[in-house]
Parts: sequence; structure tokens; C-alpha cells
Amino acid sequence: MKFENSLTRILVAIIFIPVLLAASYFGEIYFLIFNLLIGTAGFFELKRMLLKKNIFIGNLPLAASLLLILNAYYKFNNVSNIFLMSLVLILIFELFNNRESAIHNLGGNFLAVFYPGFLLSIIIYLRDLFGTGYQGGLLIITIFISIWMCDSGAYFIGSAIGKHKLFPRVSPKKSWEGAAAGLIFGILGTVLSKIIIVDFLTWSDAIVIGSIVGTFGQIGDLIESLLKRDAQIKDSSNIIPGHGGILDRFDSFFISAPLIYFYFRNFY
Repeated sequence: MKFENSLTRILVAIIFIPVLLAASYFGEIYFLIFNLLIGTAGFFELKRMLLKKNIFIGNLPLAASLLLILNAYYKFNNVSNIFLMSLVLILIFELFNNRESAIHNLGGNFLAVFYPGFLLSIIIYLRDLFGTGYQGGLLIITIFISIWMCDSGAYFIGSAIGKHKLFPRVSPKKSWEGAAAGLIFGILGTVLSKIIIVDFLTWSDAIVIGSIVGTFGQIGDLIESLLKRDAQIKDSSNIIPGHGGILDRFDSFFISAPLIYFYFRNFY
């Protein structure tokens, strides 16, 4: 059974990763569609978690999330206007919802607008920072490479020598040794990418990006683990055979990529 699960994970990765990299590289409508699909799947996974806690949310947050993603690409309105209308409509919806725990329901609805919808819209802005060419796509690919190296380093080093628990209340198996290795490997991923595919970045950029991934990417993983533990589920879904759900696979990306956008917008 373990061999079959490993084989499934490998086969899915062989199919899924090239699609992910191609959408990131070519951008345009391909990257938009990819983010819309990820946002939709992520929303329903979060909705499932909230229902486990008897928190009811409608589909207004999904509409707001998709609108934010579309707006990041087409730029047809001000983001603050979308947030304003979403806030008002969600409050009105809950007024007529006729269910218990209005405060919890409102909190769940507002969370579902931001996570992952709004975060995905920021990632589209990040890719577009470098114009219509392929540089933005290569940056997105670099972030994924850094995340994968960070995850691998944290897992293997943590499994081998990890003794000091990092955050046992949320993720009992993670260790400080693994987290430190994840940070080092995350930076190594961006440094290697700087040498091979993103030579337009400076060395300081590469180190900052790797540090953001190695730190906040792991925090993103812990945040998603917190949600799953509260909902008492192992995986956010089984939409990706052998890998769990969208939130499981992209939790580090959802947090680190928007912070990298913040870095480029404010310090580049």
C-alpha cells in the first residue's frame, strides 16, 4: 500500500508540475485560469473545514474571490470597491441567513474572501511586475523551486536529526532543526535559480526571496495545519491523489508569494 501511494504521488507530480510550470511561465490567460481554478478549489476546501465547525458560509465569498483574481488580471475596478461591496453583501446575507452563530459565520465568510482568493490576486500582480515577458513567470517558478527545496530540506533533515519540537500544538512532527534546514534549503533554491534562470535578479533579491519562502512559507504551512487540526481533518481534500488538497499543496505559496510582491513593490 505504501508503495502504491508513493507511485501515485510520483505519477501525479509528473503530470501536475509541468502544467503548473507552463502556466506560470507563459502567463496571460493560462496563469489566470490556473489561479481561478486554484481559488475555486481552495474555497470549497475551506468551506468544508468551516462546516466541520458548524460555520456556514454561502458562495458570496467565492464570487468576491474570483472577482478579485479577475480584477488583478483585467484591472477593471479598484480593489477597495470590491472589498466594500463584498463586506456589505456578506453582512446583508447573514442578516437573512436565519442560522445560529452569526459572528462565527461572518468570520468564516470574511476569511474565505482573503484565503486563498485575495492572496491569489496578489500573486497575479507579482507576475505582472516584470511586464509582459517571461521574467515574471520565471520568478514564480523560482518561488516554487524554493518552496519545494524548503519542504524537502525540512522534511528529510527534520526526520533525521529533529529533536526540538517547533510547534507541537499545531504540528507535532515538525522540529526546529527541520525548520532551520528548510530556511537554508529555501535560500539555496533561490540562489541556484539566480544562477540558472533568474539572472535579472540581484544576489540580495535571491537571498531575500529565499528567506521569505524559508520563513513565511513554513508559517503558511503551520497556518493551514492549524485550520485542519481545528476542523479535525488530515487533508484539506483528496483532489490531488496522493498529495491531498489544494490548500495542502499551496499553503506555503499563498503566504510567501504575496510577501515577495510586498518586497518588490516597496524595496526593489
